[in-house]
Amino acid sequence: MKGWDHVLRIGLGYDVHRLHAGRQLVLGGVIIPYPQGFQAYSDGDPVAHAIVDALLGTISPGEDIANRFPDTDPQNKNIRSLRYLERLRPVLADAQANILNMDMVIEAEKPKLKPYFLAMRQNIAEALDIRVDQVGMKGKTSEGAGYLGRGEAIACRVVALVEIPHG
Repeated sequence: MKGWDHVLRIGLGYDVHRLHAGRQLVLGGVIIPYPQGFQAYSDGDPVAHAIVDALLGTISPGEDIANRFPDTDPQNKNIRSLRYLERLRPVLADAQANILNMDMVIEAEKPKLKPYFLAMRQNIAEALDIRVDQVGMKGKTSEGAGYLGRGEAIACRVVALVEIPHG
């Protein structure tokens, strides 16, 4: 658009991980007491993973968490996924990207997540160096339908709005 020096871009991220007994449940960087957690190369945090994909979608179309932080890289083994957000900050800065806001839906039958939302939002905001009020979060269940409804996995969908220089 002629005369505009910045444009808005929307990125969409999605991640899902199966639950396994005896693993730690980490969502939005918060360790949640629960008998199951994610078996993954990192801590498996689908909230952080979906955020990475949403943000990469705004500055680097076609890139995703798998090629930015591959599970073949030993430095990603057992990493806290919030570190991915911290490591994405200089990439966003290089692109002169300004995160305006993001909103997400975490889908889980159990455990109840609302008591952890503020801590998750604070962790995400701190990792990305943005304000807490720029991070929206809500929870949903699948009403017993499908693998999410049976409590076999937890998923997260994120949309991010970012301002970047035009051209």
